[in-house]
Amino acid sequence: MTVSSQVKQTLASLKGAQANFETFALQTQNQQAKQMYQNAAHQTEQIVQTLERRVEAMEKEEPQYRNI
Repeated sequence: MTVSSQVKQTLASLKGAQANFETFALQTQNQQAKQMYQNAAHQTEQIVQTLERRVEAMEKEEPQYRNI
């Protein structure tokens, strides 16, 4: 497994985690828990954006990594 495919797999997992945090925030009635889940979703979103930029850079540097 290449680094590119590992990063893309991690990115997909993080997007799933972010979606779960958002769902948990919507489902809970506990305001403290809701805030915690929203914060976690926001932090995860920032990481996702950083990794997406890294994937773009890898694909520019190494075109063979596209569509892996």
